[in-house]
Amino acid sequence: MIAKEGRATLFILLTLSFPLGVYSHASNNQYLTFLYYLFGIVFLFTIYFFRDPLRKINNDPSFFVSPADGRILSIDVVDDSDIGPSSYVISIFLNLFDVHVNRYPFDGIIDHVERKNGKFIAAFNHKAVDVNEQVITTIAYHNSKYKIKQIAGLIARRILCYAKPNLKVMKGDRMGFIRFGSRTDLVVSSNVTICVKEGDKVKGGETILAKI
Repeated sequence: MIAKEGRATLFILLTLSFPLGVYSHASNNQYLTFLYYLFGIVFLFTIYFFRDPLRKINNDPSFFVSPADGRILSIDVVDDSDIGPSSYVISIFLNLFDVHVNRYPFDGIIDHVERKNGKFIAAFNHKAVDVNEQVITTIAYHNSKYKIKQIAGLIARRILCYAKPNLKVMKGDRMGFIRFGSRTDLVVSSNVTICVKEGDKVKGGETILAKI
């Protein structure tokens, strides 16, 4: 399955590649043939990058699942003004070869969405959360809240977020997409038990990150 965010890009690449291939073959021009193969490689990589595989969502009401594919970069404790004192921040780094769909890790209602302009330093740099461009979505559930930060990286230049205030969301629903290498942080309250450790590989919608 191809993510809707990549369909326009794929259409443009296909529109350029097909006539180029026909003309390069007819003219036997080595330069055009090279360009055709180059476009073909880019096209195949784009299909791979914008893949959106089906996931079996863990619907246990006591579990937070991962909001993204990737690797656990860090697990920190912070005092968050929205989530509360001693909140956990689970940071997930997405490289170019990970699925870049973001999903809601838990049921809830969107409280607010904030977009922050900023820099584009490498997403694995711990300073990225403070200085990089990002979209912060806060979601209310039961008598608490959790927060998702979609953080741009060195190459990522566009964060897509479909969250809107007062929207009811379900665990595993698609919430957005980050193009080309990035980071996704989940901020949860101190009343949960963390179920992962640094370095763990996780899958969006499937891997359990925390338990209430």
